[in-house]
Amino acid sequence: MPLPRPISFPNPMKLPPVAGLQSWWQRLTPQRQDRFAVLAPLAAVLLFLAAIVAVFGYLRLEEIDREQEAVQRDVEYTQQRLRLRLLERQEQLMRIAREMSNRELDVDEFQSRAEAMVNQYPELQGMTWIDNRKRVKASFGTASLAPNQLRTVGSTLKAGDTENTFRLTQELQQPIYSQSVAVADTPGTLQLHIPLNDRAGFAGILLAEYSVDGLFRYGVPAEVSARYAVSFHDANGGLLAGTSIPSRKRAASLSPWAPPANAYEVPVSPVGNGLVIRGQAYRTSLGVIGSGLFWLVAVLSGMTAWMLIANWRHTRRRMKVQHTLILETSFRRAMENSMLTGMRALDMQGRITYVNAAFCQMTGWSESDLVGQTAPFPYWPEEDRDSLASRLEEELAGKTLPGGIQVRVKRPDGTIFDARLYVSPLIDARGIQTGWMTSMTDITEPNRIREQLSASHERFTTVLEALDASISVAPLGSDELLFANKLYRLWFGTQAGGHLQLVAQAGVPETHPSDESLDNVDAFAGLPTNLLPDTEAESAEIYLETLGKWLEVRTRYLSWVDGRLAQMVIATDITARRLAEEQSAAQTERAQTASRLITMGEMASSVAHELNQPLTAINNYCNGMVSRIKAKQISEEDLLGALEKTAKQAHRAGQIIQRIRSFVKRSEPNRSVANISGMVDEAVELAEIELRRRNVRLTHYVAPRMPTLLVDPILIEQVLVNLLKNAAESIDSAQRPTAQRSVKLRVAPTLVDDKPVIEFKVVDSGKGLAPEVMARLYEAFYSTKADGMGIGLSLCRSIVESHMGRMKAQNLYNGDEVTGCCFSFWIPVTESMSIRAQLPLKQPRTPE
Repeated sequence: MPLPRPISFPNPMKLPPVAGLQSWWQRLTPQRQDRFAVLAPLAAVLLFLAAIVAVFGYLRLEEIDREQEAVQRDVEYTQQRLRLRLLERQEQLMRIAREMSNRELDVDEFQSRAEAMVNQYPELQGMTWIDNRKRVKASFGTASLAPNQLRTVGSTLKAGDTENTFRLTQELQQPIYSQSVAVADTPGTLQLHIPLNDRAGFAGILLAEYSVDGLFRYGVPAEVSARYAVSFHDANGGLLAGTSIPSRKRAASLSPWAPPANAYEVPVSPVGNGLVIRGQAYRTSLGVIGSGLFWLVAVLSGMTAWMLIANWRHTRRRMKVQHTLILETSFRRAMENSMLTGMRALDMQGRITYVNAAFCQMTGWSESDLVGQTAPFPYWPEEDRDSLASRLEEELAGKTLPGGIQVRVKRPDGTIFDARLYVSPLIDARGIQTGWMTSMTDITEPNRIREQLSASHERFTTVLEALDASISVAPLGSDELLFANKLYRLWFGTQAGGHLQLVAQAGVPETHPSDESLDNVDAFAGLPTNLLPDTEAESAEIYLETLGKWLEVRTRYLSWVDGRLAQMVIATDITARRLAEEQSAAQTERAQTASRLITMGEMASSVAHELNQPLTAINNYCNGMVSRIKAKQISEEDLLGALEKTAKQAHRAGQIIQRIRSFVKRSEPNRSVANISGMVDEAVELAEIELRRRNVRLTHYVAPRMPTLLVDPILIEQVLVNLLKNAAESIDSAQRPTAQRSVKLRVAPTLVDDKPVIEFKVVDSGKGLAPEVMARLYEAFYSTKADGMGIGLSLCRSIVESHMGRMKAQNLYNGDEVTGCCFSFWIPVTESMSIRAQLPLKQPRTPE
């Protein structure tokens, strides 16, 4: 038989390209041929898609370049139009300035010329003649100017941008453009400062103000604003007029696929960088991503690539399945040997037929020592062999426990450990039982941990029993008591009645699902049970008449050991603390009453003078009527008129006494919904007595539509009276002239930390507060008065803070001179300003 001729491959370099490719293909293995057969069309599809994307991108870049050139051309054209318009106005204004410098125009002629120019050119808003001392000699402005932009004759330039430009114009002696700052929602203007020179030198300026919006409206060609978004900007990029398209960064943040907007900007001459015109092209095309043809090609290419990839994955999946079948047996064997749970197989007669590596490692006996053995097994302790043999017979008889059994196992070195065995039937592939399968787990460490937990629970229970607070746990909707410590049992016994009583009095929701007759909604409806234990603890203070104690009750929901939702109640005896709080409240009340009495004592001379006026009037009326009756020179009509005036003066005196009595009357704290205007009126009428005696004028303002406050009106009136009286004393001690002896009271809503509050502000024109006095202003028993007790301001701040408010004081300055002082405090306007119920331990005191 002749030998086969060896196959000789030609040199690939000498073959034509097609022949060389065929030779390379034949040398590949079938697996590689399948892979390249699928990947080659996929690569071709991806290259085709890349070429289409490149073409669309090139066309889009060309379109953007054309748009950019058009924007630049039109913006420069608009800039030239604006430049010519501004230069034309500047020439006209400079001619007027020369006539003013040569004194050819007086004020009246300037007014007429300015009115004519402003009416003729709509972008020009006003013209002002300012002399060299910065005073306005003449001014004319359009009706569209805001009140704060009008310049009155005789006024001077204020410190700011206009004054700075005035000085710069005086130094440079040439026209200067500047931007005015927008104030109080008033649009800024473009200002032109033209210097005026006479024989004596600098004579002032001619100030012309342009409306930026007017320049935009009349200076930008309509055909340009129709094609582009044209806008004016200042040197910082702020929008002055026109419309603006979001910048490239903002457009990218709104949509990552949005193409950048074509824009061009150039400063407006002769203004300079202070006025920049910007033009932005509106987006009219969809771009590459918005092209329907692009998406059609992309979808078709994606579908083709997906089908090729799916075919390739299907082929690889078949190969993987074959490989998986080969590894399955090895994997199962490795899994059995790597298990931490010991596995043992017995046949129907109780002989060991199989043990895994974990069973041998756990017991210390090798596989050869165990396989084929029958009871008693080597790992059975001698003292437990009888019990283990009986259990083995029960297992072989099919009497197995689902929870397993706990046994002791002996190692070859004699050491013993605890293990738990789980027995189940061993069924072969045909469904026939061939023996019993046993799994063994070492539970020595869990038993040790269980013993430690038991000891820890005992210690924890001992601590709970020794606490000076009552602790009880009961499930929701049940009268069962799960736990109660020693103090609870001492107070309430061993039943759940005390627990439920504490929950009910504390106002904590408790459900009773067993009562089907009550159609109540569950207080915890919609809240998952596993979230209830994580809710915050609730706290309340209650009084138990059965115990005669005040208790602070805290409740919390928790999951009990059996999975039920339970409620834990902790009750602490706070009777001593409540007694201390009541004594503190009584001391505060007495201090407030004493402060009011001191205030009225200091105002005693003023009150006497105030009462003397109506009493003197009554005396005069009575003497007059007596003398005229004796002389029989009075008619019945005159007598009735005199009696009515006498009654009115008596009523006035009675009102003064009643107001003073209600102010100084001692009473229990009573917070109620109070009207702010009423409180202010009462305080003002009381304080005006002292202010009139000291010749101090009081003006007060209360904002309209004020809300009501949950306060004690007498205490708030006390704060206002003290502040007004102190203001009058400060003005009197400063010896201010009559024109400056005034106190202002202002009440208005405001915001503090984004929360609505009512602010009370008292401003005086006194000598202010010294730094050392400001540092100790609210210190108790500290006073700057020779006969003062030092409790007024300290008590005022305590009253304000008890109403959840704050109080502050600050000096008012005019330069370095102190011109007065401002005391202010605020009260929050919230419905959550709850008042804790003051349930006394004894009968409340009757007001004196």
